[in-house]
Formats: sequence, C-alpha cells, structure tokens
Amino acid sequence: MAKRILIVDDNELMIEVMTYILLGKGYEVASSTHVHEIFRTIKACHPDLVILDIVNKSMDGRELCRLIKLNRATENLRIIVCSENEETEAQEPQKGAPDDVLHKPFGMNSLIHKVQLLLAA
Repeated sequence: MAKRILIVDDNELMIEVMTYILLGKGYEVASSTHVHEIFRTIKACHPDLVILDIVNKSMDGRELCRLIKLNRATENLRIIVCSENEETEAQEPQKGAPDDVLHKPFGMNSLIHKVQLLLAA
C-alpha cells in the first residue's frame, strides 16, 4: 500500500508541483490550502506524513506544527515544514517540533530524499 502524504500550503502552485513530484514516486497525495481545517483533513485522509508551509496567511506554521504534535490523536504524525528562513532547523526530539525542515527554494531530489527518510523511519 502506498504511503499517504498531506501537503498544507496556501500557495496552490507549490501544492501542484509537490503533488506532481510525489505522485511520480508512487505516493498518494492529498492537499489543503485551509490550515484552520487541518485536524478534519488529517482525520479524513489519514496521512503518514504532512508537508507544512511554515508561512501561512491564516496561521503560523510553527504553531500549527506544535498543535499537531501536542494532540494525542496526531502526535506521532511525521511533519516536514517548508521554510524560506535558513535559521529554521529541525530540532532535537522535542514536543511540538517538526521532524525535518525543507528550505525554500528546494529541488525535487531534496523533497524526495526527506520524504523517503521520514517514511522509512
């Protein structure tokens, strides 16, 4: 069974590009531009991994990551945050921290590598 990835980003073009890349590697992909519905979306699609843009018009991605990681129903969900800030780093295992960071602009190989690493863990 293919691993399922949820992409949450307010940039629809980014969603399209990442979806194309990940579908080409055999993953199932769901997406949302609505961060305020994240828990409903997670419940509906049961992802193995979430790719979350850290800058969002509706809510700060770091805060959203923290909410997902501190929720008992979603605490074990793997999360990659996308950031244009080079100082944003994946932190040592800590409550509310993302599992990895993908720095924008990123290449196809970087995206695939990080996804494969987290889904293999």
